[in-house]
Amino acid sequence: MISNREIPKHADLQPYNFAVAGHDGTLCDPEGELFIKPCVQQEIDFYEKAFKDHPAFADLMPEYLGTLVLNDASDVHDIEEQIPAAVEHMTQHFKEEAVRMAKQHAADVAAAEAAKEADALAASKDNVSWKPNKSRKIATDKSVVLENAAYGFKRPNILDAKLGQRLWADDAPMEKRKRFDEITKVTTNGSHGFRIAGMRVYKGGENPDEWDQEGYKVYHKDHGRLVVNKDNVVDEIRKFIFNPRANIDEDLGRAVAEAFVNDLKRVEQVLASSETRMYSASLLFTFEGDGDALRAAIENQTPTTPPKEATEKEPVPLASRVDSGIVMDGEGEIILPQGNGTTINGVIEGDVKVLRLAGEAESDDEEFASLPKIYSLKLIDFAHATWVPGQGPDENSLFGVRSLIKIFEELAK
Repeated sequence: MISNREIPKHADLQPYNFAVAGHDGTLCDPEGELFIKPCVQQEIDFYEKAFKDHPAFADLMPEYLGTLVLNDASDVHDIEEQIPAAVEHMTQHFKEEAVRMAKQHAADVAAAEAAKEADALAASKDNVSWKPNKSRKIATDKSVVLENAAYGFKRPNILDAKLGQRLWADDAPMEKRKRFDEITKVTTNGSHGFRIAGMRVYKGGENPDEWDQEGYKVYHKDHGRLVVNKDNVVDEIRKFIFNPRANIDEDLGRAVAEAFVNDLKRVEQVLASSETRMYSASLLFTFEGDGDALRAAIENQTPTTPPKEATEKEPVPLASRVDSGIVMDGEGEIILPQGNGTTINGVIEGDVKVLRLAGEAESDDEEFASLPKIYSLKLIDFAHATWVPGQGPDENSLFGVRSLIKIFEELAK
């Protein structure tokens, strides 16, 4: 399936610069609507099974648009055959750039594989059969095509939370298991069932000299491994949301934290009723990091069409929900969606004020389709994920989700 929105004009695939974790080789167009990620067949199979047979689980994932298999012999015709549902929205230049970038990736992978073979030869002399992939290139010609979770934001703040105490799959070699178990032991993967794998915060930190050219402070994977621990993890996530330098004050930050709590509870509900095993999957938290743009986005999500009359059996819907966006109802109240079909709202008078439970929110209203996004929570990274009918829910991942719920509940107070 594909979004009804037209894929941006002047498409020109380029390296994805919002990635805060994961492997190299991810691509997007300048507007950022498409996200093309090299992957293994197992990840493709997991996506396709979810969207075919598990709609509630699929709702937690980025929108899946199809797959591409591109190599040195690929051309534009291969793209047109493989993703016909999306091709009518792509410019010719977009398709040509996809092929060019794919061939470059194939060349990079070949070089990485040669280096890997050299490492393996050296390792064999030391009786070591596995070494980490320092090149961060996946040896594959397959890519999954997704809707980019960061699309639609002016200044997206992004946090990648890698789930699980156990990070290795059943087929992992013993050396990899030992290495990943050591990471778990010394990070919050062990204490909380997740760790911060990467983070981008608009105007983050107190020193502007630490910002990149777009005004972001980027926290790389070593931050989550070496700086974040069980004693400071709440304060580290606080830096992701509360940021006076970007005009996100305490009231607005608490509303964002509460919104994430609601979606995290939905994730918990779905995972608890699904039979999967996911190793090194992540939750990707995204929200509008520019406080002024965040307030404007909330204010813009006020319906202009008059509400339909309420009846005893059919109450007036307070607002519509697009993705996980906070929206405003006709009375100027902020709507924070709940997983159980209710919403939380609160009057905004300059700042966010009292939050309270309200009624059910209507979905699929085209009026909100083009409005700026406010926040999003997506489950990502399924290279080591499988469906396991009859084996019960994935408690390894659920432990991390439940820890995150507690942390965001604390931040929302």
